[in-house]
Amino acid sequence: MSEPRIIKKYPNRRLYDTVISSYITLGDVQRLVIERTPFRVVDARSNADITRSILLQIISEQEERGNPIFTTEVLAHIIRFYGDTLQGMMGNYLEKSLQAFIDQQQLVREQMRNFMGKNPLTMMSELAERNLALWQSMLDERLFKLSGGENQEKPKPQDKPDTAENDKT
Repeated sequence: MSEPRIIKKYPNRRLYDTVISSYITLGDVQRLVIERTPFRVVDARSNADITRSILLQIISEQEERGNPIFTTEVLAHIIRFYGDTLQGMMGNYLEKSLQAFIDQQQLVREQMRNFMGKNPLTMMSELAERNLALWQSMLDERLFKLSGGENQEKPKPQDKPDTAENDKT
């Protein structure tokens, strides 16, 4: 795995991407996150890692726009965990819960892709065949009961009655 991309934050609040040798915005950092590009943000003076504070700043800006993810009540609950004996467990719990949600979301997306990737005519044909088989099974069962066959062995849905035997009766 390659070294993470280094972004320096200068006292003038500007972010400098050392890989492309250019100043970038928080939107550019957000794109790095979305693209899963490994990076670290360091303070240009102290060389301290300030990645978390930059990510929190991005979240804060996103929460101010449009539809926020965190309700006021959720944020209040999170704040209450700071200093609590369960603070360490809460972070771990949130991380695992979010990972489980991401895994489920990926599974649903894959199932939708598989479903949507089929030819619509093939899907309709398969659906019609299943419905026809279901109706045939229900009809066979109903005819069996109407013919007084409750005391006889019931034919299996996949069995086809032999026409020669039916002619004998």
